Amino acid sequence: MTEDGLPEVDWDSLTFSFTETDRMYMATCKQGDDWGQGKMQDFQNLSLSPAAGVINYGQGLFEGMKAQHAADGSIVLFRPLDNARRSRDGARRLGMTPVPEEMFLDAIMQTVRENSRWVPPMGKGALYVRPLLFGSGAILGVAPAPEYTFLVYVSPVGPYFKGGITPTSLRVSDEFHRAAPGGSGGVKAIGNYAPGMVPSQMAKSEGYSEIIYLDAVNHRYIEEVGAANFFCVKNGVISTPELTGTILPGVTRSSVMQLAESKGYEIKEEKIDVDYALEADECFCVGTAAVISSIGKIEHGERVVEYCGGDVGPIAMELYESLTKIQQRRAPDQFGWTVTVE
Repeated sequence: MTEDGLPEVDWDSLTFSFTETDRMYMATCKQGDDWGQGKMQDFQNLSLSPAAGVINYGQGLFEGMKAQHAADGSIVLFRPLDNARRSRDGARRLGMTPVPEEMFLDAIMQTVRENSRWVPPMGKGALYVRPLLFGSGAILGVAPAPEYTFLVYVSPVGPYFKGGITPTSLRVSDEFHRAAPGGSGGVKAIGNYAPGMVPSQMAKSEGYSEIIYLDAVNHRYIEEVGAANFFCVKNGVISTPELTGTILPGVTRSSVMQLAESKGYEIKEEKIDVDYALEADECFCVGTAAVISSIGKIEHGERVVEYCGGDVGPIAMELYESLTKIQQRRAPDQFGWTVTVE
């Protein structure tokens, strides 16, 4: 037990899964009104009408970020303003009242601060922060909900790669697509994720870590890896799919591009033909949970390609080490990415 009489947390046994914490933030807003003051409350279940817009029509989005202990003893967030802006843009696309950036950041700060005992020691994991915005008002008929709820909860999670970064095996899907032009693929909408569960499960049942999605028009250009952004390296040039509205503008994606460019690498945002990726020297994917995940093998049809002898690629490892050092303030943050939770 702790000095406060609370149960000790076994940090070494943490996995990347949900653990209930102490407090959460919640605010509501009527359609057409401005957001009022939200408040902190004990973590609890929600009460919703069966006719809530989010349940019936999927009007909702979420964000994901991590708070962690830094080398200087502080608790830090990584680029939270970027998540606030992405949430704002996504809300507009889904017909919801956007949460002001200042309110979004204040809610994050409050929630992390009031759950600070759940932030793992440095190197043991992080406190995953989950902001949610959804149509909580009752409505019958496909239209924007009459009321919205913004809430933030947190959960401690262990390292995504226990024992260090390891290469993954992926399969290219010729059957399933994640998004189509003109849709909501560029928004972190809740409805984008359920359709990917079956393809992901199918790949995992056959020994693969995740699936690679191709574009829905030409069926040849790589878009995303499950819920992560894709990168490949050929002749020292780092390429990633361009933002055309069908893939998520990831915060880690943007960070990797800026970091690599600062190291002197040439970065290209372009259409990446799957054949080009199969001929690449190295491939990796990026996202909040894993940060950077090296790809050891890709299967496409009858073809199976192994990268870097099945080991972690050197550029993926270089960027992973550099980015995580910045996130934990073990290296100077020349970009101003980390924000202290006061």
